[in-house]
Amino acid sequence: MLRAVLDPGVLVSAVLSEKGAPHHLLLSWIEGQWELVVSPKLLRELDQVLRREKFRRYLSMEEAAEYVDLLSRTARLVEDPPLVQGLTPDPGDDYLICLAQAAGAHALVSGDPHLTGLQHAEPPVLTPRAFLDLIHKVDPLH
Repeated sequence: MLRAVLDPGVLVSAVLSEKGAPHHLLLSWIEGQWELVVSPKLLRELDQVLRREKFRRYLSMEEAAEYVDLLSRTARLVEDPPLVQGLTPDPGDDYLICLAQAAGAHALVSGDPHLTGLQHAEPPVLTPRAFLDLIHKVDPLH
């Protein structure tokens, strides 16, 4: 089964809009088509972002908390790995590469050009659409 780390930005997009690849990725994970990996740091970042006032028109604070709680209970929760710096142009994103590597993920999924532009990242950084396409190649019935 494919395993992936989703950038918090993708997780935000997935819950804010039912249109687009991020939401379809979330649904395919709920259906058991692939394994989502999260860590305490990733969940904290997601929670902090979803607490921003600009998201209240999309979901309440309670809904945001329930979403983060759902992910913490049902995704594969792993410890935050040791941080290696300099893996990405944005130091705040280095932990995502470290997490994906430590978890043995097949991909880091992001829409962030700082990450998707990495040429030789291990695991590879895929856009939500590219990862969705990969899931469908692995499991063509979905």
